[in-house]
Amino acid sequence: MTPDIATQNPTRSSQRYFGIPLLAMAGLAALVLPRVVLHDLHLIDGGFALVNWPLALLPIAAWVFVTIRARSPHPFLTVLTIGIMSGLMMVVTHQLLWDSAFQGDLPVVGGSTFIPRFAAMVSGTVTGAAIGAISGLITWALASARRDAG
Repeated sequence: MTPDIATQNPTRSSQRYFGIPLLAMAGLAALVLPRVVLHDLHLIDGGFALVNWPLALLPIAAWVFVTIRARSPHPFLTVLTIGIMSGLMMVVTHQLLWDSAFQGDLPVVGGSTFIPRFAAMVSGTVTGAAIGAISGLITWALASARRDAG
């Protein structure tokens, strides 16, 4: 007898598909937030590589490592999904810190801040998806090599 889809646990079915629970994927996506917050509050400068680069790259390395370690059946889609989640988290964080990020000199187009805010939402989501796709391809290649090696 097939169980009713309404009674299935979505966390359990997502874990079967991705190899990682959705809550863990959200946690991995949230690893990008310290850099976003520190940057928007002007506590780190984009050019200060000693702090900025590790905060930008270590979360992505964690996505790849955890996905391979979990032997995800769909490593590309798993990391792509984490990337999209991180993009959405970045969008929310940037919107919440908008005034601080621009230090009172808010961008205005046509007398309104709506267009710059909307553009930031689109670009943040696309950036998260692009990082997820590129990292997902790397993860897929590494997972394939691991499977081939035995």
